[in-house]
Amino acid sequence: MFESERSFRLLVEGVADYALYMLDPTGIITSWNIGGERIKGYSPAEIIGQHFSRFYTEIDRANGKPARALRIAREQGRYEEEGWRVRKDGTFFWASVVIDPIYEDGDLIGFAKITRDITERRNAQLKLEAMQKQLAESQKFDALGQLTGGVAHDFNNLLMIISGSLHVLKRSPEQDSKLERAISAIDTATKRGAALTAQLLTFARRQSVNPQAIHFGERIKAIREVLHAGVGSPVRLAFDIDREVWPIRADVSELETALLNLVINARDAMPDGGTVTIGARNVVLSEPLHAGEFVAITVADTGLGIPSDVLDKIFEPFFTTKPVGKGTGLGLSQVHGFAHQAGGTVKVDSELGKGTTFTILLPRETSEPQREATVAPSRGSGTVLLVEDNPDVALVSTTLLEQLGYRVRRVADAEEALREIEQDGVDFVFSDIVMPGKMDGLTLAHRLRQIRPELPILLATGYSDAAADVRGNFPILRKPYEIHELSDAIAKLPR
Repeated sequence: MFESERSFRLLVEGVADYALYMLDPTGIITSWNIGGERIKGYSPAEIIGQHFSRFYTEIDRANGKPARALRIAREQGRYEEEGWRVRKDGTFFWASVVIDPIYEDGDLIGFAKITRDITERRNAQLKLEAMQKQLAESQKFDALGQLTGGVAHDFNNLLMIISGSLHVLKRSPEQDSKLERAISAIDTATKRGAALTAQLLTFARRQSVNPQAIHFGERIKAIREVLHAGVGSPVRLAFDIDREVWPIRADVSELETALLNLVINARDAMPDGGTVTIGARNVVLSEPLHAGEFVAITVADTGLGIPSDVLDKIFEPFFTTKPVGKGTGLGLSQVHGFAHQAGGTVKVDSELGKGTTFTILLPRETSEPQREATVAPSRGSGTVLLVEDNPDVALVSTTLLEQLGYRVRRVADAEEALREIEQDGVDFVFSDIVMPGKMDGLTLAHRLRQIRPELPILLATGYSDAAADVRGNFPILRKPYEIHELSDAIAKLPR
């Protein structure tokens, strides 16, 4: 019996991964093992005879948690919990604790206490939960993106027909003032519809983009007047941009739209006036889904703040707390889509009554931004092969191309386009990306690049997953486009 007790004591004292020790009925420590010394930092001489409550935080001690733990162990036969504990050096660790009452001849003689340091396990669990939450959010937004992207694709084709037909009407010499006003109203509505579908596509991450290296500080200078107009007179616009902020890579138009959306959103959150501050600084992240060098672009206001029950919904398309007619619910969804399509993310921090800060994190760009020369629209000549399956869109595109001076040969799909190319006489190809059949416009472009590498190719799309893979190999014109945009895109084609 003596030998077995001695062996058990040696076993307990030698366990290094667990703090195993005894308490008397009042909570005084009566024994200590090497695991307790390793985890909590106390030697046996320092801790035996002390009350075990010294391992608890000040708040827990003030709330009577140590005494409550012993009472529960005594009344229920065991006490188990996880919580913060304090080491000798004052640092905190996350502990798994078990307390068992020890009885002899029916009398309570003390408690056996087991403590494990599970800080790493807890951190890993928290990280996993954060990743699962991000994944769930991503899946939700992807599902919404598929829906909104499909709607926007069809709507952009309709807008293309409307805007192109308007251009024809504008050129008609026989117009009275009523007809001019009607055409102007339709034109304005068409541009508004195009802007809304662009925001939908950006949210859905289906928007064809033209990413390029950007100096954020210089870009802000270029659009400062637009941003000032966005906030209006009651609101002050301030800037806090680090002078050494890194270049970023993004679509210039989408970046400017995102900033304007955030500025207008901040303005609306300050009905009595306030300050909107646009900032930018360099950050290095080590998050699970975003690691590396980023530029943090912030738009902070001093407004009303966002209630916690609303915060999780603000990036969803069509969700808005504004009155009917005052907002579409697409502004923040565009910001979300832009940030993620650019390889970054967007975060929000808000406190009721104190304001809101949106932070767009965009990856650092290592190459230096280049200044692009403006290409003046010019009248063209030659023959274009138009590849468009929608006959109404094809009619509008043909009209615009002919007005620019081109002869048009139109086919409805990629297979027919390949047969037409064999006849020669085509100076460049203008193809929609989304088409029925075995080949879409992007596949057609790659095939043409193989058989006719010198042939200029221009693609058009209102929506396409494939457009994200173009990566600058082929220029893309977004639907709905106007005649000057078509002219500029053709003028920039390599000859």
